[in-house]
Amino acid sequence: MKQDLAYIHPEAKIAKTVVIDPFVTIHKNVEIGEGTWIGSNVTIMEGARIGKNCKIFPGAVISAIPQDLKFEGEDSTTEIGDNTIIREFVTVNKGTKAKYKTVIGSNCLLMAYVHVAHDCDIGNNCILANVATLAGHIEVDDYAIIGGLSAVHQFVNIGSHVMISGGSLVRKDVPPYTKAARDPLSFVGINSVGMRRKGLSSEKINEIQDIYRVLYLKSFNVSKALAYIEAEMAATPERDEILSFIAKSSRGIMKGYKQHEKKTS
Repeated sequence: MKQDLAYIHPEAKIAKTVVIDPFVTIHKNVEIGEGTWIGSNVTIMEGARIGKNCKIFPGAVISAIPQDLKFEGEDSTTEIGDNTIIREFVTVNKGTKAKYKTVIGSNCLLMAYVHVAHDCDIGNNCILANVATLAGHIEVDDYAIIGGLSAVHQFVNIGSHVMISGGSLVRKDVPPYTKAARDPLSFVGINSVGMRRKGLSSEKINEIQDIYRVLYLKSFNVSKALAYIEAEMAATPERDEILSFIAKSSRGIMKGYKQHEKKTS
C-alpha cells in the first residue's frame, strides 16, 4: 500500500494492494478493497465501503454527510462496487435514516463533477456523464446512461438500459429500455443501440418496441395500456419488468412527446 504524504486514519481498513497518491485524506470507518487506486487530493470520509479495482480520480469526495437538514448524525454508509471509476471532483454523500446507505454498483463510470446525493441506489454498469446531478432517494437500474448536465429530481426511478439526453430535467420516472429527451422530458423511442450492444436479439428489441407503441402511441391512458399489454402480449421477463416498473411508479412516468403536444395545443 503506497501512502506517502497521505493521511490515513489508523482504524481504516485498506487492502495491501491499494495505491494511495499524495495528499489523500482517509477517515476512520472506511474500507477499501484490493487493487483500488486513490488519486491525489481525494477525501474519503466515514462510512465509505469501496470495492476492488476501483479508480478514484483527484478531487473526489466520497461519503461526506448528506446535504439534508434532517440528517442527525446517524451511522450510515456509502457503498461502491468493484471496478467502478469515479472521475475528478465527483461528490457522493452517504445515507440518512431513510435507507442508511447510498449505493453505487460495480463497473460504473461517474464522469467529472457528478453529484450523487444521500440514499441513492445506482445499479451495475451505469454511466453518469459530466456534471449529472442526482438528488436524494433516486434509484437507477443496471446499464442506464444519464447524459451530462442532467438534473434528476428526488425520488425519481430510472429503469434499466435507459438513455437520457444531456441537459435533461428528469422529474418523472423513466421506464426501462427507453430513450428520453426534449423539454419537458419525453419518450423519444427505445434504446435499441444500447440493447444491441448488450446482446439482445432483434426479436426481443421488436417485442419491447411493440410494448412502448401501445403505451405511448395508442390512444390509451396508462392504466388501460398496462391492461392491454398484460392481456394481449406474451409474458416475458422484459414485458414483466416494464409492467412492474410502471405499476410501482409513485411519481408517474414521463409522457410521450405527442402527449405533451396535445396537452399544450
